[in-house]
Amino acid sequence: MEPGRSPDSDFLGFELLLEDEDRSLLDRVRRHLRRHVEPVIDDYWIRAQFPHELVPGLAGLGIAGLAYDGPGCPARSSLADGMVAMELARVDPSIQTFMGVHGGLAMGSVRLCGSEEQQQRWLPPMARMELVGAFALTEPEQGSDIAGGLSTTARREGDEWVLDGEKRWIGNASFADLVVVWARDVDDDQVKGFVVGKGAPGMTFDVQRDKIALRIVQNAEVHLRGVRVPDTDRLARASSFGDTARVLRMTRTGVAWAATGCARGAYEHALRYTREREQFGRRIAGFQLVQDLLVRMLGNVVASTALCVRVSQLQDAGTLADEHASLAKAFTTARMRETVGWAREVLGGNGILLEHHVGRFVADAEAIYSYEGTREINTLIVGRAITGESAFV
Repeated sequence: MEPGRSPDSDFLGFELLLEDEDRSLLDRVRRHLRRHVEPVIDDYWIRAQFPHELVPGLAGLGIAGLAYDGPGCPARSSLADGMVAMELARVDPSIQTFMGVHGGLAMGSVRLCGSEEQQQRWLPPMARMELVGAFALTEPEQGSDIAGGLSTTARREGDEWVLDGEKRWIGNASFADLVVVWARDVDDDQVKGFVVGKGAPGMTFDVQRDKIALRIVQNAEVHLRGVRVPDTDRLARASSFGDTARVLRMTRTGVAWAATGCARGAYEHALRYTREREQFGRRIAGFQLVQDLLVRMLGNVVASTALCVRVSQLQDAGTLADEHASLAKAFTTARMRETVGWAREVLGGNGILLEHHVGRFVADAEAIYSYEGTREINTLIVGRAITGESAFV
């Protein structure tokens, strides 16, 4: 594909940066999503239900934990992982979020913080999606201040740990086989990670209803009442919030890719609409004001993709810093919000009808804009890096 040849796809040919094997994988993912996910996803979004029957097909793509090199993991590049995340979000941000929680946050916690034995035990079935994971960090009263304010506790009793507390906004939790729970050790006041299996006594869920964004994702409040976890299920290499932050730094780049995919999906649906919709006796694609909005959208998508590509290259090189990931997340989510709004504007009143898809991207963008670090928090991380002064309260 030559750069500039396909404005509704990859305008500057970023996919050409991938190895041939990774480009083939991306093409398989694209064809699968177009054939099996896109035709049905609006119905699930309306009903706020998760499409469990789509999981085997996603598992067959071999994309869970795509960039990890642990036991049973695909060990592809971060660039390939990011472009697959973008492709998922390009069709449906909820499906990408589900995969990001499972293959990014949950598997990432095991890969970065688990012992060799724990990685051998959990990563291969998670990579095959025989076990689905969740990541329980956020709490009802702690969001952006979770590093210092985490209130869920872990108390050591012999060879077990007892967990007590509340978690909120936990995607996949209500049906996950494994929930990675982050809790503060009452003895040393440090944050530690625990893998809690489905059906553990004392762990209950309330699925959060009436969301206006990512309606397919089953976010839940998690209640932990004296949940006992054997010490063998405590993540052996998680001894402080700094270890939690390592996971978040790695997955924050995935959110930037997801934001870019969300913007790209909205742009492409809007572009197709302009080629079909006629007003005043001609297709609206030929109107100057419409072309202006389309080019603005495309510029946002291209700029966001370029930033994500470079951040993924840094990640592959092992030189990615917190401020790099934070800049990517803050910039791409802001441009996404702008882009989906312009896409809805191009469609006029039809933009709020799900049959044209754009309305789903407009709504879902609101969740991506906020999760895994708000724009304000990520801005302060970058600001601290460039000025040498911390503006955190």
